[in-house]
Amino acid sequence: QVQLVESGGGSVQAGGSLRLSCAASGRTYPNMCMGWFRRAPGLEREAVATIYPPSDTYYSDSVKERFTLSQDNAKTMVYLQMENLKPEDTGMYYCAADCRADGPWYQQTRRYWGQGTQVTISS
Repeated sequence: QVQLVESGGGSVQAGGSLRLSCAASGRTYPNMCMGWFRRAPGLEREAVATIYPPSDTYYSDSVKERFTLSQDNAKTMVYLQMENLKPEDTGMYYCAADCRADGPWYQQTRRYWGQGTQVTISS
């Protein structure tokens, strides 16, 4: 089992920045994918960004150029630096890990999920 714990959510005004962190523990392994999903109120959960070690990183079109996903050398932490935040970025952000090769990156089954951290952007 792998445990994922998110931190760093909060409330900021549009145009502001936030940095989310996700710590993985337990039976992690070096090439385990890690990344973020979000669920906005009333909408389906969507993939935000995912990294496939060592460095293949994918972003949704809605966050490309504004969000940056990075990982520590131990491959047990991922960070989502979010810039120029917009009200539509509001939602619960979930860390997810261990991708199954059953589709494109944004649709692959993730075996492990965190509890989520709330991000609220006011206009």
